[in-house]
Amino acid sequence: MQGTPAATLVALLAAMLVVAAVGDLRSRIIPNWLNLAIALGAVPFWWLSDLALWPDIATRVGIAVLLLAIFAGLFAIGAMGGGDVKLIAALALWLPPPSVVELLLIMSIAGGALTLVMLIGHRLRKSATKLEVPYGVAIAFGGMWLIGQPILNQFG
Repeated sequence: MQGTPAATLVALLAAMLVVAAVGDLRSRIIPNWLNLAIALGAVPFWWLSDLALWPDIATRVGIAVLLLAIFAGLFAIGAMGGGDVKLIAALALWLPPPSVVELLLIMSIAGGALTLVMLIGHRLRKSATKLEVPYGVAIAFGGMWLIGQPILNQFG
């Protein structure tokens, strides 16, 4: 990441991830405008980070499209919300390929923990409604984890 303007965009990304997580927690909706803003924010970030169109940007776009297709399949079977699918793809545009793998791992662990906590609460309340897990929280957590690593992990 080169200088303050790129860092400012990353801070804006972090803020948008918080908005996505809070919104998903409250209403189980991640608005399309927010996912679009996250996706479009990657473009000036690429420019400020001096990424080459080939292979850097092309690889990021290809991975984002692949993730969109894979997670759209999960949406199709009712395992994931549409906003969650778009958030994963939008966030992937910001990340180099190894970090996308880390994102998927972190969000899976966080999503599993979140699901377990919500399932226990759901059972304790003896709720008859279907459990809806706000997976955007886990996705945002994974993104925030990756954003925070350069700041928090000074010895790595």
